[in-house]
Amino acid sequence: MTTPLIQFRNIQKVYGSGNTEVHALWNVNLEILPGEYCSIMGPSGSGKSTVMNMIGCLDRPTAGDYYFDNQNVALLDDQTLAHIRNQKIGFVFQQFHLLPQLTAQENVELPMIYAGVGSKERHERSMEALAKVGLGDRVQNRPNQLSGGQQQRVAIARAIVNRPLLLLADEPTGALDTHTTDEVLQIFEELHSTGITVVMVTHEPDVARTSQRIIWFRDGEVVNDRLSPEDLGSMTAVVR
Repeated sequence: MTTPLIQFRNIQKVYGSGNTEVHALWNVNLEILPGEYCSIMGPSGSGKSTVMNMIGCLDRPTAGDYYFDNQNVALLDDQTLAHIRNQKIGFVFQQFHLLPQLTAQENVELPMIYAGVGSKERHERSMEALAKVGLGDRVQNRPNQLSGGQQQRVAIARAIVNRPLLLLADEPTGALDTHTTDEVLQIFEELHSTGITVVMVTHEPDVARTSQRIIWFRDGEVVNDRLSPEDLGSMTAVVR
């Protein structure tokens, strides 16, 4: 039996205390296998962002256990978590978070600098990653010389350059037009076909339908973790 890459066991996340206490997640149990392509959906305030932060090792549970690649994240120190984020997880956000003074190639090289990769290998791997996202001819352009879609492609190249186990995307198409959204989603599908696990947080049904499985949250709990793209329309109507 395949060991899950991501496993939540009775995860709770509480912010504040006393009268200001907020249960962002409540007894969440969830498994995502290596090589899956999943979307996380739910209404505003359902816990999507908290789940994303937890999966990405950006936050720790208040209670319960989170296993990522067979390690219990709740028990790891900050340095180990930083290593996991750099080596095993690639992040793509709605805002591209590119450094404006750097070229596309230099932006993509940043995670490798933090990982201690030598300059020759950084150059080769950044060029390879940019070629994968269709920007092999734009490596010396700075962000202000690129369209929004091209900037998101640079961000994706940066996310995959350390060859992570997981690509974690938070509303990756939220700032893009329809045509550019389709291009970015095609890149995700191509990356997934190479074996990378993709988890995407989105509020857009058409975007979620490109994934294999949809996990629906409401009020900090999993309502359905095996929702198919075909069933999404009826689920959206019922849960909302």
